[in-house]
Amino acid sequence: MKNIAFLALLGLTLASCGGDKKEAAAEDTKTEKPGDQPTKAGQTSGEAKEKQATLATLSPAEQQTAGIRLGPVEDRVLSGVLKVNGTLDAPPENAVAVSSLLGGIIERTTLQQGARVRAGQVLATIRNPEYVQLQQDYLETSSRLEYARANYARQEELYKQEVAPQKNFQQARADYRALQAQVAAQAARLRLAGLPVGGAMTTTAPVKAPRGGYLKTVNVSAGQSVTPTDVLFEIVDPSHLDVVLTVFEKDVPKVRNGQTVRYTLTNDSVGDNHQAKVYLIGRAVSEDRTVRVYAHLTREDASRLPGTYVRAVVETNSASVPALPDQAVVQFGGRPYIFLVDDKPAPKGETGYRMIPVVTGVSESGYTQVTLPAGTATTKVVVGGAYSLLAKLKNAEEEE
Repeated sequence: MKNIAFLALLGLTLASCGGDKKEAAAEDTKTEKPGDQPTKAGQTSGEAKEKQATLATLSPAEQQTAGIRLGPVEDRVLSGVLKVNGTLDAPPENAVAVSSLLGGIIERTTLQQGARVRAGQVLATIRNPEYVQLQQDYLETSSRLEYARANYARQEELYKQEVAPQKNFQQARADYRALQAQVAAQAARLRLAGLPVGGAMTTTAPVKAPRGGYLKTVNVSAGQSVTPTDVLFEIVDPSHLDVVLTVFEKDVPKVRNGQTVRYTLTNDSVGDNHQAKVYLIGRAVSEDRTVRVYAHLTREDASRLPGTYVRAVVETNSASVPALPDQAVVQFGGRPYIFLVDDKPAPKGETGYRMIPVVTGVSESGYTQVTLPAGTATTKVVVGGAYSLLAKLKNAEEEE
C-alpha cells in the first residue's frame, strides 16, 4: 500500500511540472511582437526605423532660417592649457612720454586724448623767460669764439715767424678750442629746448612729438605751470602690441618661451580666436603673487587699443586633437551626435543632413574633442544650426 501511494504522488508531481512548462511557453509566444522580427541585416524593424530617422532635408529657405553653417573638424589643443587673464599693451619702444626740458607756462595746446599725431608735430607751446638767457649766452659765446679764432690764427703766424713765444700760441689755441666746446654745448641745449640756434630771440618754445602714434594721455591745459619732471603727453604707436598676461606664481613653471597663447577680446564675436607667442617671462613676483608674461601677436591689428582686457589660454601641451565647436555636438537619446552633409542628392533642390554618432572627449574654450567613425569626411560638418536639424528629426518622428 505504501508503494502504491508513493507512485500516485510521483505521478501528480510530474503532471504539475509539465503544465508549468506549457504555460511558460504560451506566455513567451504572447509577448513576442511581429514588429521585432529580425530583418535581413540582423536588425529589428524598430532599429531600422531609428536608422531611417537620422536624415533631415531642408530647403534653402529653411537652411537660412535655421542658421546652418558648415565647417571642418579642427586640430586644437584642448588639454594641457593654462587659463589666464591679461591686457594688450605697447612695448617700451612703441610708447613714449613727452616732457619739457626747462618747464614753464603752457601757452597753447589744442590736442585731445586719442588724437593721431605724426613725428615732429607741435603738441604745445611753452613760455619761459629762461629761454632768453639761453639764447643770450649762445650769442655772447659765439662772439667770443670769433675773436678767439682770429687771435689763434695771428699767434700761429707769429710763432711760425719766431716773433712771439710759443706759450702765447698755445694759450690762444686752448682758448679757441674751449670756446668751440662751449658754443657746441649751448647750441645743443637750445635744440633740446626747441629754440632757434642764432637769429632773433624768443620767449616761447614748441613741444614736439618724438614719434608718430596716438595720444594716450594729455595732462596739460593752457595756462598751466609745468616742470621738467612733469609728463605732458603720452604717445602710443598701436602698430605693434604685446599680450601681457598675469600668471600666478604656482603656474609659472608651466610656461616656456615659444608656447602658443590663444586669446579673445570682450568685443569678439562667437568663435573669434587670436594667437600670440610667449617671448619673455618675468623674473619678479608682485605683491599679489603673480608674474607678468609677454607674448608677441601672431598677426598685428592696428585697430586694437592698448589696455584692452583679454581672456587667454597658454598651450602648455603641444599635442592637438580633432575638435568641433560645442554647438556642433547635439545630445540625442543620451548619446552625442553631429550632422554631416549627405552625399546623396535630395529632391526639389533640398539639402540632406545625416546625423552620425561620435565619441566626445575634453571640452574647453567653446570646443569639444570628437572622434568620428572611420572613413567619415570631416570637411562638411554642421557647426551652426545643429539643434535645428535635431528638432526637425524629432518632429518627423512624432508625425510618424
